[in-house]
Amino acid sequence: MKMKKLISLLAVCFLFSALAFAKHQEVGGGPKNIPAHGPAPVRHPHPARQNRHFDDKEDHPDAPHVHSNSKWIGHDTGRGDIHYNLDHPWEHGHFTGGFGRGHVWHLAGGGPNRFWFGGFYFSVALYDIGFCNDWLWDRDDVVIYEDPDHDGWYLAYNVRLGTYVHVQYLGT
Repeated sequence: MKMKKLISLLAVCFLFSALAFAKHQEVGGGPKNIPAHGPAPVRHPHPARQNRHFDDKEDHPDAPHVHSNSKWIGHDTGRGDIHYNLDHPWEHGHFTGGFGRGHVWHLAGGGPNRFWFGGFYFSVALYDIGFCNDWLWDRDDVVIYEDPDHDGWYLAYNVRLGTYVHVQYLGT
């Protein structure tokens, strides 16, 4: 009798695991290429534009994104971009949770003005809010990178979409 219960319990666990995996695939849309590192500092900045478009190739998103060869599309304005100037860079401290491919974070709620994961809080730059309309704030996975050109900003890469936005750390 105990063996039947054990087998039944294992079967139920397997079924729930399979359903959870299927749901993740449905929501996640499959694995994406996570960049090994953030963008290089901009050497020859391009002027910031009001109407920004990033669909540089067919089937590419019209949002800042990263190509499979780790080229960051949309990170080209450099230090002079007034849209990312902060009066008090890092006023809430520095993010210490870990950067890059080895640190994938699961969004736990909120929205562009304030979202969180792992006890860390962030907000999306106003200039970038239009590029995260399709983010799932309660379930997407993100990777944080340091922004080499804009003091006080980080780059949050959405693993499901392959897109990124500038984010400011708000603390824990």
